[in-house]
Amino acid sequence: MSRAVEESNRRMLRARDAMDRAYAQPLDVAALARMVHVSEAHFIRTFRATFGETPHRYLQRRRVERSMFMLRESDRSITDICLAVGFTSLGTFSRTFRDIVGQSPSEYRAAGAGAVAAPTCFAMAWTRPSSFGEARRGPAD
Repeated sequence: MSRAVEESNRRMLRARDAMDRAYAQPLDVAALARMVHVSEAHFIRTFRATFGETPHRYLQRRRVERSMFMLRESDRSITDICLAVGFTSLGTFSRTFRDIVGQSPSEYRAAGAGAVAAPTCFAMAWTRPSSFGEARRGPAD
């Protein structure tokens, strides 16, 4: 691996770490690009080449991942969870959640109500969404 590629990867990791820390805040691609000293377009292209998805898609997946935990572990309303993880629209949250998980947030919560407790590491590995459009679909879809 060349030194330039290594430095680029390090910068993208720095941006991804910032997104992980502030997932509930609005995504500001311009600020992330400034943080890693590249243009917005170059940042989006390089992030996608490095991690396999755009910064926006990555952030949405992280938000859904966090909302999945909150739906399982709390009795907060779905609207409260939607706003807590950084979505500003319940409709967008529900559509994005369904695209990633394959169920609506309320269906996901109902399915998890009778779940048997498992070690956190297993639960996280089993329930982590991988990407958009990869949710298991039924025969009607």
